[in-house]
Amino acid sequence: MDPRKIAGKLVIATHNPGKLWELRQLLEPHGVEAVSAGELGLEEPEETEQTFAGNA
Repeated sequence: MDPRKIAGKLVIATHNPGKLWELRQLLEPHGVEAVSAGELGLEEPEETEQTFAGNA
């Protein structure tokens, strides 16, 4: 096995299919399966603040 490859799954905390697709393209060559929060049945959080930091 190539020591530079990381095998396994990574949960991506997004419900955005476009973001998930992009991350899957980046991670797949390294043997990492990206799984979205939505695929795991996790609810989408409310983002009620005006900034990224406020919603973090």
